[in-house]
Parts: sequence; C-alpha cells; structure tokens
Amino acid sequence: MNIERIKTIQNELKGITMVVASKYVTSNEISELESLGIHDFGENRIDAFLEKSEALKDHKITWHFIGHLQTTRAKKVINKIDYLHSLDSLELAKIIQNRRETPLKCFIEVHGTSSETKNGVNPENLGDFIDSLKEYPKVQVIGLMVMSDKEQSEEDKLKVFETTKSIAEQYGLKETSMGMSDDYKLAVKAGTTFVRLGRIICF
Repeated sequence: MNIERIKTIQNELKGITMVVASKYVTSNEISELESLGIHDFGENRIDAFLEKSEALKDHKITWHFIGHLQTTRAKKVINKIDYLHSLDSLELAKIIQNRRETPLKCFIEVHGTSSETKNGVNPENLGDFIDSLKEYPKVQVIGLMVMSDKEQSEEDKLKVFETTKSIAEQYGLKETSMGMSDDYKLAVKAGTTFVRLGRIICF
C-alpha cells in the first residue's frame, strides 16, 4: 500500500465517506488501514465478508455490502452489515424486513447507463419503487448508488453522476454512493457523499 497516496486521497475526500473495497486486502491489511483512520470497508462477496468480519469482530469497523446481494444468500449477512449499497428489488427488501433486527441503511442501486450487464432500478420506475419500500420499515433508504461504464468518456461518466445526484435530491435523499478508483474525482465533482475505492487505495 502506498501510504502517501492514501493520505493524499483522504485529503481530497474531506467530508466524503471513503469506503475501501476489502476484496483487495487481507484482514491484517485492513488493520493497517485502520491505523490511518479508515474505518469504512465494503465487501462484494458473501463468503469473504463473513470471514473478514469474524476475524475483525473486535475492531470498530463500519461494514458496507457493495456488491449485488443474492436474495438466496442475503440472510447470511443481513444482520452483520451497517450499509447496503445495492438494494434493487422488493424481494430483497422483504428479506431485510423479515430477517433484519434493526433498520438497515440502504442505497437504492439505479441503472444509470445503457449497459445491459448492470443491475439496478430504472430511473423511470424509481418513484414507484420508493413508494413500495414504505411498507418495509426496516429498509431505511438513505440515497442512491450508481456505477458508470468503463467504456464511457469522462463527460458521459460525469453526466451519469450529476443525473443521479439530481434524482436523489428530487426524492429528498441526501446521500449518493458514486465513484470508484477510476472515476471517483468525477463523482466528487458531481457532489457525491460516498465513494467506493479499491485498487487505488490497496496497490
């Protein structure tokens, strides 16, 4: 890990929550990052999350699940995470409602590009989706999450982020989870409140 680069990024992100993608690091390396004041970590694989969260159970870590959460396996992690960045179906909301002990802070994943490989709720369906979630008090919707496409130009990526920020504000949502290692500066420019960084922090 490049400590100086990490400190530079931390200075760039003052006032923004930096979630470090833990798939790139071991439990021992997470402890090293903690010593730099990093306490938010995100995992996108259930088995790896369970292993690392158990190994670090005595640490003051805020755990984020940042990958697609399969409904068939969601119950394994639903009471062990602090944030879910990928809520995209009522089926998953029902599992949270039935299995979660306390309200879970959730970002709704929105489909912000033309890519057919991305998950997420289409923006035109977002209003109905948010209304439906009111039936599930353990789903605490705090904002929107979106991913850009690697193939997009910087201009198009910025447009995705700005549009998502605008939609979030339209629905009275204060938080956005936008930007990864390759495009986080564009997300910051668009006003994101959370970024999800992996390679740029860990290598």
